[in-house]
Order: sequence, then structure tokens, then C-alpha cells
Amino acid sequence: MRAKPEYRSRDEAEVAVLDALVERGSDGMTVFELRSQADVTIDDLEGALSDLKADDLIDVDRDEGRTLIKPDESVVPDTDPDTGNEDPSLFERFRHAIGRLWR
Repeated sequence: MRAKPEYRSRDEAEVAVLDALVERGSDGMTVFELRSQADVTIDDLEGALSDLKADDLIDVDRDEGRTLIKPDESVVPDTDPDTGNEDPSLFERFRHAIGRLWR
């Protein structure tokens, strides 16, 4: 799962961090886990986390000596409770509409 489309125009490192956090869900990730999943340099990760925190797009929780970073609810795509699927992208909606025309 990826971050909502409205957050995809951010810096490449920020998008990678958001995607990794959204994929993990409400469990959160440590900085080390984020570093391995987001595939960005330490400097880029530090800058991305700082910017995302300043924009209130991530939450930082300290739990039993661990620091966990979680995505803000506004970043996580809505899912269909029946199927678990994300809301369709603009492209998917367009493709579906064109497909209905050809029937």
C-alpha cells in the first residue's frame, strides 16, 4: 500500500518514508527499519523525517525505550471494508469507465 496520491508530489525521500510507514500500518517503524525499507541515505532520511514531522504527517511515539514512527491517519489511503482494497486511482477509474463504453 502506498501513501495517498496528494502526498506523492513531495520530495522523493519523503515519499519513500511515507510509503514504508503506510505499508507497515499502525505498528510503526524504528529509524533503522525505515532506513532499510525506504532505501534512502541517512542524511536524506533525517531531512525527510524532520520535514514530515513539521508538516504533521508522521507521529513519533516512545514505547519501552523504543522510538516508533507512524504515519498520520491523513496519509493512509482509505480502504473498502468489504474487500480491503484501496480507493481506485484516477487512472483505474478512467480505465474502468472506458471499459464500460466498450461493452
